[in-house]
Formats: sequence, C-alpha cells, structure tokens
Amino acid sequence: MTDTNAEAGTRAGERPDVVARVAVRARADRGDALRAPVSARELAAVEAELGLVLPPLLARLYREVGNGGYGPGYQLLPLTGDGRTLVSAYRDELSDAACTDDPHWPAGVLPLLDWGCGMYAAVDCHSATGTVLLYEPNDAHDDWADAWYVDAGSLEEWLETWLAGKGWYEEDAYEAPGEEGPQEPCPWTEAKARLAGAEPGR
Repeated sequence: MTDTNAEAGTRAGERPDVVARVAVRARADRGDALRAPVSARELAAVEAELGLVLPPLLARLYREVGNGGYGPGYQLLPLTGDGRTLVSAYRDELSDAACTDDPHWPAGVLPLLDWGCGMYAAVDCHSATGTVLLYEPNDAHDDWADAWYVDAGSLEEWLETWLAGKGWYEEDAYEAPGEEGPQEPCPWTEAKARLAGAEPGR
C-alpha cells in the first residue's frame, strides 16, 4: 500500500497540503497519462499574454501537478499546448462577449473546466482567494448576471470538496443517509457590476 503522507513529503501526523494531495489523486487517476507540469517560463508567458497573474494555488497546480487533465468532472483544461486550453477558452469567451452589447463573460475570470452544455467552472483572478465560479448559461434569460454562481469561496475549498467527494456534481454525495447533501452554488452577487464594468475584448 502506498503511504500517501510519505509520497506527499510530509512528516507523520501532518496533513499534506492540498497541492500534494491533488498530486497523489491525479497520479492515481491518470497514471502515465498525466501531463507533465508546465515550466516557470511557460507560466510567465501565459500570464504575460493574458495580462493576469494566476492565483498562486492555481499556478502551483500547473507547475507542480500537471498541465491539466485531472480534477472534478471533465478535468482541468490544460494551460498550454495544442487544442483547447485555458487560454484559448478565455480568449474565445471574451471575443464572443465583445461582439454583443450584452456581454456574458467578465474580464479576469478564467475558465478552469468545461462541464459541458456551455457550463464552466471558472476562477476569479481578481479575488484574493481565487473564488471558483460556476457559469450556467441556461439560467440566463434576460440578464447574463443570472448565469453566474459562486461554487466555492476559494480554489482551495473547491479542491478540498472534490477530494472529499462532496461536490454537487458527485452523484454519490446525495446518497449518504442521515447526512446533508453537498452545498449548492449560490448566485454571484458581483456578477452584474463586473459585467457592466467589463471592457470587452480585454
């Protein structure tokens, strides 16, 4: 049996940090298919291209665990590489928002994971904690602000929920008798102001 504390490089009795535990889970789930982490130079180039600094925990995931392909549901988008990446998804959403008088995507919010059916998990780079948001376009009828929800107050909280199997997207999380179900995302109260103040295409 693998000693995950030893694998994560912690002393007996200590809880490994969330990045170490994500790395253990990612290796268990993906094995040899886990993509290599990005380099410091690649990360710096992405941040320069975006004009944003990734939340420190998100940067550590890409630098220390791997270039996407692990995590909840359909897994984190790769940061760099061929095909669809976090960068290309962000650029696409901003470009679409710039083509309308009613933009749907605020600048500084990076798509993390594609849930399908137009839905994303996204991280707010303007939040000190890296708030994780849920974008659900099917809920936007007359106002795009209605499409935005807070999934977790921080990226760390979001990862902890996934590691514990307690996310709203986990079918088994609803089946434990006598236990409360997972916390559902709540409306993002900043959405209206952020969308109204966005500079499309930036």
